Formats: sequence, structure tokens, C-alpha cells
Amino acid sequence: MALSLEGISKKVGAQTWLYELSLTPQTANVTVLLGATQAGKTSLMRIMAGLDAPTTGRVKVNGQDVVGVPVRERNVAMVYQQFINYPSMKVRDNIASPMRLRGDKNIAQAVQVLAEKLHIEMFLDRYPTELSGGQQQRVALARALAKGAPLMLLDEPLVNLDYKLREELREELGALFASGDSTVIYATTEPGEALLLGGYTAVMDAGELLQYGPTAEVFHYPQSLRVARAFSDPPMNLMAASRSLAGVALADGTPLALNLPDTASAALTLGIRANALRVQAQPGDMRLAGQVELAEISGSDTFVHVTTAVGNLVAQLTGVHYFDLGASLAVHAHPAQMYVFDAQGQLLRAPVRGPFHAEGH
Repeated sequence: MALSLEGISKKVGAQTWLYELSLTPQTANVTVLLGATQAGKTSLMRIMAGLDAPTTGRVKVNGQDVVGVPVRERNVAMVYQQFINYPSMKVRDNIASPMRLRGDKNIAQAVQVLAEKLHIEMFLDRYPTELSGGQQQRVALARALAKGAPLMLLDEPLVNLDYKLREELREELGALFASGDSTVIYATTEPGEALLLGGYTAVMDAGELLQYGPTAEVFHYPQSLRVARAFSDPPMNLMAASRSLAGVALADGTPLALNLPDTASAALTLGIRANALRVQAQPGDMRLAGQVELAEISGSDTFVHVTTAVGNLVAQLTGVHYFDLGASLAVHAHPAQMYVFDAQGQLLRAPVRGPFHAEGH
């Protein structure tokens, strides 16, 4: 299905829920809508589905404007945070229902395969009301996948699941989406989920579409501070800086040899991701001395918060490390790993990596 949104906006009373935007998701691929709560993700998905009409703009499917076409006349599969299942039907029949409507063959086998991928094969002969919320959500997800609709809309479908199961299902879903022909729109608040699913990402904030492109490109080359903030977990470390004869100087005078466009503003913001900060220096690194404010162990990583002269910084260190609160600690990073934003918050410079080369970087 070729889906295209042209000049879409949504107002409810005096409130603007979506500012005018245009978006053409990649056909037969995954587009992640990434943004905080109330960024506009659900509002946009409801317009895509036909549940709501836009205030302005057109929704085109295969070149035809479908605004006003009711959702029941569209071939769309939807899964929201509030799971919906048929309570009078066992789990296997819930999953099989769209296959039976199509007149599929080998339904029992197909149901078993889907159930195993979503780790619910042991619940096939139970009713939805006998399951936990997370288990019911997986049933709803399996039924949506079974429908095989050309447009699949998933609004934070894993939010009710525990951490370990979310991690497992993200990988399973990525493989399922890649092997299918559906155009998938997947909304999440979690940057890590967008990176795991791959495909394409549309970053949204306060009703605005900020950037859209291949997920890796958007992550490595955020066009603005707003995108960088939305697509970083933990948040990107940001430091005030200014132009200098050597290139850039931090607020404490630390010089950085960074080449910037001649048109760059005098006031700058430098950004560095938490996993680019180190406690062991490497050749060419800058050094920022500080004190340990907090150290957290999460999974196989340690997050250490350090108070420095240029602000509070968070370093993400691989492995389990222990630090005494209040202890002196210097963090290090190479200037080449720095992002630079101008006074308006627009990207001036990003670390060059991978196959993507944004113009001017």
C-alpha cells in the first residue's frame, strides 16, 4: 500500500493537535513514529486509519484521496495500548478469525506459528479474560499480524509487557515486518525501540513532524536540538559553547579544534552522547574534571552522573563499575564525536559515520 499524507493538520476547538505536515511512509517497510507522550503520534495514526478526519490536507492511498472513507471500508489492522479481543472466543479463534474471513488454508498451522513467535502458544485454548493484560496484548498483536493488512498501525503495542519480553518481541517483530508486505506504522516513546526496529523514523514533538528518514540516518544526524533530545536515551549531554580562534571553546575555556562553517553563530551548543564519554583517556581526547553525583547499574551498563564546570554529564560505560559518591572523576571524549548546534538549535556538525553523509557534515 502506498500511503501519503499531504498538508495534514488537526485542530480540536482552539487547540492544535497536529501542525501542518506531509509524510510519505516507505511502502512495505516500517516507519516508527517517535516522540514523547502528546507528541501527536496517536492523532496522526487515527487520521491514517480513517478514525478521524484531518482539519486540512489529504490522505492518499495508492494515489486516491480517502479522507471521508470510513475505517470499516479500509483494509487496516490496528493495535493500540488498550488491547481489544473477542471475549467469547478462545485465543486460537481470536487469532484465526481474519484468516477464516479470507478463506485461508492451513489455518491451525499458521496460528501455531504466530503464537510461538509471540510466546502465547500455551494460552491458545484459554479465553482472553483468563489472561493477564500483557498476554491479551500479545493476542491482539497476533490477530493483527494474521490479518495481513496492507497497512498496519501499532500504537505502543509492547508498553504493557515486562522488560525482558519487550526485548524479545522487538526482535521478533522486526523480523516479521521485514518478511511481510505490509506498510507498518509503529508509534513509540522509546528511542531504543526505534533503533531495534530499524526501517524509517519520523520524530515528532508537540504536534510537529521534526524529521523523517532512515532510522540510522536520523539518529546519527539529528537536524536540530529538538530531534537530538527526542532521539537519545539517556539524553544527549549538552554544553554551552562559543566560537573561538581555535574553533570552539566550552564555557570553562576548554578549547576544541572543530571546523565550522564561516556562517556559524557565535553562541553554540555542543552535544555528545552518553556512550561517547569515557573514564579512560584516549589520544586526542578532551578532559572534563568533575565529581560523581550518581552511579546506576542498568543491565550490562553503568550510568555515571558527573558534575563538571560545563554542566552535569552522564557517561554510559559498558560493564559493571562502582564509584564513590562525591569522588573526583574526569570524563573524556574525542572532539570528533561532538555534535554542534547553532544559536537556533540547528545542526552544524555531526560525527561522520556509517553510510550516511549529510550535506555539510
